Amino acid sequence: MPASPSTARAINDRLALRLLQQEGPLTASRLKQLTGLSRPTVADLVERLTDSGLITVVGESGEQRRGPNARVYGIVADRAHLAALDIRTEGVSVVVADLVGEVLAEASVPIGGDTGTGPAVEQAVALVERAAKEAGALGAAPPPGLVRGWGRLHTVGIGAPGLIDPATGELRDSSGLPAWHRSLVAALQERLPEARLLVENETNLAALAEQRDGVARDRATFVLLWLGHGTGAAVVLDGALRRGASGGTGEIGFLPVPGTTTLPSATDCEGGFHSLAGAAAVAALAARLGVAAEPAGHEPHAAALVR
Repeated sequence: MPASPSTARAINDRLALRLLQQEGPLTASRLKQLTGLSRPTVADLVERLTDSGLITVVGESGEQRRGPNARVYGIVADRAHLAALDIRTEGVSVVVADLVGEVLAEASVPIGGDTGTGPAVEQAVALVERAAKEAGALGAAPPPGLVRGWGRLHTVGIGAPGLIDPATGELRDSSGLPAWHRSLVAALQERLPEARLLVENETNLAALAEQRDGVARDRATFVLLWLGHGTGAAVVLDGALRRGASGGTGEIGFLPVPGTTTLPSATDCEGGFHSLAGAAAVAALAARLGVAAEPAGHEPHAAALVR
């Protein structure tokens, strides 16, 4: 079934914006070459994206440097802002960027294991709000004639350890993770009602980063192995991240291991691979063998012990 005109326009607009984000400013002629679209279609999408305030003329190119064909279009970087929030067992970090990926603000805060759920959530939410304000993503008024939401925090992407329910997109209860992890998403949505919140497993995000900008750029199928506080993996098959029906694809820490005294459950990986290869297991083994090490900078203790 062919796409409807509105769907086709949305697909073309998204393709053009992705190219402008990846390649930088482009002429309409270059957009035509890269997209394979007809000249009238490219002209329509350029006009549409310009009228919506998403792109603008940023210069001219060519020998004559004049006329419509010489105009170079680029994304209006501050049209919206994006925040990336990294949730760790011991704290959170946030980075706020514009639409072309320029980092405008970043901050982090440690959260001790004895911090209650309420105070921990408040610290994390305040950190995001503070970074967003520093980046100019909160309280910005839209320029005349442009849609509501100009310059505001559009999306907060959250990377967290543990299982993500593929049906709801919410963190599932997992053993060993602080209770404030699950409460944080709801608190952020309440304090930032206009922002879209996306939650993803941290290992899956690492795989997507490697697929886009790292060592897996030329690989359609690969597995990323995560060895840290927990053990896990991310699976990409035929170019697509696979989460599984329950969100458990790659959760190798829950795989039962011979020789352990118990079996892992849906919420507790004790008796699984994690109990032998996780950071706590590495530290315990090192202690039994009399191995000691001081971490360098932000290096995890287990990594220093292995090194």
